Amino acid sequence: MKDLSPVSGDIFLFFGKNRQSVKILRWDGDGFLLYYKRLEGGSFELPTFNPNTGNYEISYQVLSFILNGVSLKSVRLRKRFRI
Repeated sequence: MKDLSPVSGDIFLFFGKNRQSVKILRWDGDGFLLYYKRLEGGSFELPTFNPNTGNYEISYQVLSFILNGVSLKSVRLRKRFRI
């Protein structure tokens, strides 16, 4: 995590001990934004840990899945055209 910087566009997630809450830290160009979400029931699923970097590297799409309660184990993305 020492190579990451909030001002470079990296987003930092901090999950609560019981995974019922998450804080998201993001640089907005002229200041930090702190988002907080707490679940009334259930818990957030943790993304897959990357042992090579020592971080959890996820796409915006996976972050959206986590925040909306979609199970990461059962997600199957359909093929899309890419250039």
